[in-house]
Amino acid sequence: MIRIIASFQVRPESVEQFLATARPLVAASVAEPGNVFYEMLRSRENPAHLTFLEGWADDDAVAAHNASPHFTTLVPQLLEMTEAEPSITQYIEA
Repeated sequence: MIRIIASFQVRPESVEQFLATARPLVAASVAEPGNVFYEMLRSRENPAHLTFLEGWADDDAVAAHNASPHFTTLVPQLLEMTEAEPSITQYIEA
């Protein structure tokens, strides 16, 4: 399984819009073949810091997700609301 942690620092005035835009991304991603889990989390210490925790069956599932219409449409919108580039790291079991 491939796990991905994608963290975004959102402009404070855009947090609610980011959440509203990201919810359909989460719902569509959970429904994808090869998805194990897909969650959006918000930091308790910094409400403008949002993170996606993802689990994918394999590289093909990740590639399909990254090419999906909901990803290619919504992620650029989310990036417009951030203060910096997101931190995205992929993990495998050690």
